[in-house]
Amino acid sequence: MNNKPVFDYPLFAMGFRAFFALAGLSALALIGLWNAMSNGNLHVDHYFPGTLWHAHEMLLGYTSAVIAGFLLTAVANWTSRQTVSPDQLASLSFLWLYGRVLPFYSEWLPDVLIAAVDWSFLPALTYFVARPILQTRQYQHGVFVALLLLMALANAWIHGEVLGWSVAGAARGLNLMAGLVVVMILVIAGRVFPFFTERGLSGVICIRSPALDIAAILAGAAVFLLLLIGVSGLFLAAAAFAAAVLSLLRVGGWYNPRIWYVPLLWVLYIGYAWVIVGFVLVALSAFEWVAPALALHAFTVGGIGILTLGMMARVALGHTGRALKASNVIAIAFIAVNLAALFRVLVPALVPTWYGGLVMASAYCWLAAFSLFAFYYAPILTAPRLDGQPG
Repeated sequence: MNNKPVFDYPLFAMGFRAFFALAGLSALALIGLWNAMSNGNLHVDHYFPGTLWHAHEMLLGYTSAVIAGFLLTAVANWTSRQTVSPDQLASLSFLWLYGRVLPFYSEWLPDVLIAAVDWSFLPALTYFVARPILQTRQYQHGVFVALLLLMALANAWIHGEVLGWSVAGAARGLNLMAGLVVVMILVIAGRVFPFFTERGLSGVICIRSPALDIAAILAGAAVFLLLLIGVSGLFLAAAAFAAAVLSLLRVGGWYNPRIWYVPLLWVLYIGYAWVIVGFVLVALSAFEWVAPALALHAFTVGGIGILTLGMMARVALGHTGRALKASNVIAIAFIAVNLAALFRVLVPALVPTWYGGLVMASAYCWLAAFSLFAFYYAPILTAPRLDGQPG
């Protein structure tokens, strides 16, 4: 009996390969299409309303692909158990891809089918992530299973409103999803930032504080919980300020000035800084001193966009047997994605009359960053490991 996988290709050897490739391409396609649609140059009949499609696809399309690639790979390392076989990974990848494509066929397909296909991805991912964690009884990783299940709930709320089953579910679902992603970033940062810093800088020992880690994560979660239930004013500002301070103290224990010589490190620290900026802007928006959208885009374009690009760049090098050194091409991509956040968040806060042009400039910088990523990493993600090891 031949047990050789049908999808016996390097692209499906590990979770990061397929999903980082999909994430990179979707980051280009989604922003390119969104620009054309928002400028009136492209009109399509779609399952999602325009603005909701943009938000949904960046959080539950692009971001969920990065999360899938990271967790399927990380959990395999943590548990020493395979999370997915090549054929299972291919099936999961196609399920994610169908969720992106089917909404464009809303005239021909039932809305319930479109919703079911898109929604089913996160529960399927949760199964493959949870299985080795439960088999090895490494319950300390169960936080990621819980976060994935809550993300599935957020997606259900969004689809519930689109299908007419609920009112205001989409806004609630998007806010919940954004909050869960930021909380996941806070959790992952405590696990990987000190490790990456010590690996990247010889002789450096990071100061770890489990109590500070927990406090920063809980404070961040509290901010998004307050936003979810509609609390503003002093309570929200205090929680957001506490989250910013605790996150800053936390990262201070890991920081070393030598990171600025290592692009694979400084991109992560700058991405984390954008999360802190997001909390500061939430505090300011609680008193209506800045628009809440600025805080949201600090978390998404800044925190999520920069950190995911940096994580994909490093993980792909490390797990394909390559030296952990960013090329000049990728260093330029890191600069471009930071400019995208700068033009989308901070400059509009200072010069609001330039808003339209700045949004366009941000989009072009984003497209430049992920074009460079896709160009440089396509051969890496689709080729066997250089050292001949599996994966």
